[in-house]
Amino acid sequence: MSGPRAHVIVFGNEKGGSGKTTAAMHVAVALARLDKRIALIDLDSRQQSLMRYAQNRADWCAREDVGLAGPEGFSVPRGHGATLDDKAREEAERFAEILADVGPRFDFVLIDTPGSDTPLSRLAHAEADTLVTPMNDSFVDFDLLAHIDPASFKVKGPSLYSDFVWDCRKKRLLARKPALDWVVMRNRISSSEARNKKRLSSALDSLAGRVGFRVAPGFGDRVIFRELFPMGLTMLDLPQKGVGISLSMSHVAARQEVRELIVTLNLPGIGKETGIL
Repeated sequence: MSGPRAHVIVFGNEKGGSGKTTAAMHVAVALARLDKRIALIDLDSRQQSLMRYAQNRADWCAREDVGLAGPEGFSVPRGHGATLDDKAREEAERFAEILADVGPRFDFVLIDTPGSDTPLSRLAHAEADTLVTPMNDSFVDFDLLAHIDPASFKVKGPSLYSDFVWDCRKKRLLARKPALDWVVMRNRISSSEARNKKRLSSALDSLAGRVGFRVAPGFGDRVIFRELFPMGLTMLDLPQKGVGISLSMSHVAARQEVRELIVTLNLPGIGKETGIL
């Protein structure tokens, strides 16, 4: 693509329920609050959770007559071709059109991918400048990244998703694009020093050096993240009149988790000024 281009952040993981949509919306709002122009692209044409999140936000702001910083949302409609290949081709063309449109007009483009391996997801990964992979803090989720020896809990080798990301990196280099920055975001980390937590930390550190990703602090398993979805709000929007949620110490900690994630992502044009978030 020619001309100015937004920095593309892809939230990718081929496993559902890892927290991609929640992370994408919180990063989008955080960047919008830093006066950045943000576009969202939802590639899950069936569920469209990210688009619903953004629409809930717009509806709530209109109903409460409140102006909140936020992103502009775009979704790729499902193809209607006669064959699967025809449908995939239609969706790919629409995705390319949207990306070409938003690239010059926004500072950041955040793409939420479905929790499965799809042609659109592969196209999005190929466009990523920053790839964020949220994962629940368990070996069930880690198995998508690497295989573990059941006796020693040492990494035996990369798994499907790591191999896929490695392939994306090679294609970017061949296309003379900047190197992909891959960040694995640990969600729902236990507060206790459990044996599983230590083993997973060791496995992640070992794999990070082998396949080249950075580990970012993620979000704790807090009900508040799910409670805010119907209103389209994030932790950074609280407190708000009419919501009936007062800030507790747990909520303050959740806000800090968002700030730490933004700092760790080390995005272009974003310094350490997250105190204003």
